[in-house]
Amino acid sequence: MTLSNRIETVESRLSEACRRSGRKREEIEIIAVTKYVGIDQTVDVLRHGLHHLGENRWQDAAAKWSAISGEEGERLPFEVGQAVWHFIGSLQTNKVKEVVGRFTYIHSLDRESLAEAIQRRAEQLGIVVPCLLQINVSGEDSKHGLAPERLIPFARIIADMPNVEPAGLMTMAPLDADAEQARPVFRGLRLLRDELNSAAVLRKPVNGLSMGMSGDFEVAVEEGATWLRLGTILVGRD
Repeated sequence: MTLSNRIETVESRLSEACRRSGRKREEIEIIAVTKYVGIDQTVDVLRHGLHHLGENRWQDAAAKWSAISGEEGERLPFEVGQAVWHFIGSLQTNKVKEVVGRFTYIHSLDRESLAEAIQRRAEQLGIVVPCLLQINVSGEDSKHGLAPERLIPFARIIADMPNVEPAGLMTMAPLDADAEQARPVFRGLRLLRDELNSAAVLRKPVNGLSMGMSGDFEVAVEEGATWLRLGTILVGRD
């Protein structure tokens, strides 16, 4: 299938999921996860109107980011250069300097030391960084993220960091689960967001829910996702 075909298929399934759940399509943004493809395919994603790009590691993203941003050599056409970069993988504190200032969103804030590193770097750059708090809703040992009971205490800590802007919550469903088995995880994240907003510990309420990938995005939409992280189903692989 071509990229156009894949986008059309995803949009059709997404619209149907919105219809089933009584949601509006404009409530949901697609992040095209480009970690498995190179520069040419990533540029093609942008040319097809998908401007939100997700990457897991700076080492893999660096060449693409440089080419698209025009950091090295001539900038790509203006309409192609309007990428919004999302860091969706686990972020090590020693990589914060590379990521903050290049990626608009960080989806994997899950510990105080990382929050402090992001705050320091963002303060140096004079920017505010929207971050999603990663929650290990499924409780798997192999997953990164805060335990659900740690969410509100952690939120109290980052509420005092002016350059870190909580933008919502993120989670990952079990990799071997089918879509319906992922539903309780996605519902759990939505309920945690609502609990966080009811506690009113942040500077303002948050709306974002980053959840749902290629195999389960329709269920994620039905449970309230606002960001979908779609890789192979949308972008494919090299």
